Amino acid sequence: MKWLYKYDKKYNYIPGEEIQVDDNAELPDFYCEIKPPDGMYLAKFDPGKGTWFESATKEYIESLQPPEPEPDITDLLKKQIALLSLQIARLQADVEASKGGGAS
Repeated sequence: MKWLYKYDKKYNYIPGEEIQVDDNAELPDFYCEIKPPDGMYLAKFDPGKGTWFESATKEYIESLQPPEPEPDITDLLKKQIALLSLQIARLQADVEASKGGGAS
């Protein structure tokens, strides 16, 4: 027994249409014995080379990627507090330096 993988008239892979046939069975139209590699977005068969290739555009693949997650509000607030604390420390150091400089 062997698995056959289906493609349409434009050689695009049709997932879920795989069939299992006897080893000596005749190859039906629009089927091949070569399994498309995992990880392809739009697999297309090249009958001349007997291989599958990725036919999806970069834009199409990017459109399928999940959006960047929103920043965590707690992390943003922690960063803001850290920056404000640094500013306060610098201002306090400037005030102390002014007091010391005026007394000299």
